[in-house]
Amino acid sequence: VQLVESGGGLVQAGDSLRLSCAASGRTNSNYVMAWFRQAPGKEREFVAAIAGNAHTSRYADSMKGRCTISRDNVKSTVYLQMDRLKADDTAVYYCAATPGSILVTGRNQYGDWGQGTQVTVSS
Repeated sequence: VQLVESGGGLVQAGDSLRLSCAASGRTNSNYVMAWFRQAPGKEREFVAAIAGNAHTSRYADSMKGRCTISRDNVKSTVYLQMDRLKADDTAVYYCAATPGSILVTGRNQYGDWGQGTQVTVSS
């Protein structure tokens, strides 16, 4: 599975941003798709995941209520809508994929990764 993220950039605190992840290869509704992020000097952390059928999703407590993950299996694209952004949300955001239906949150549980897209929130 090849993953390519886009949509990052420099925004002000309180702004919204939508990230996209275009998938190619053996992608289908049998893959769980997720977003992770990594801030400078910190470990990569889970943000959100969505099941292949798009009916269920899971969020990290730090982003719950401020972001929405969605997917379009026809376009093979996953999205992360982020609202009310804070300076602490500054990080490189990565898209990840794993086969199956369980919404796992560990980075070691995902085998396919994109190159990441930088999100910078100025306060």
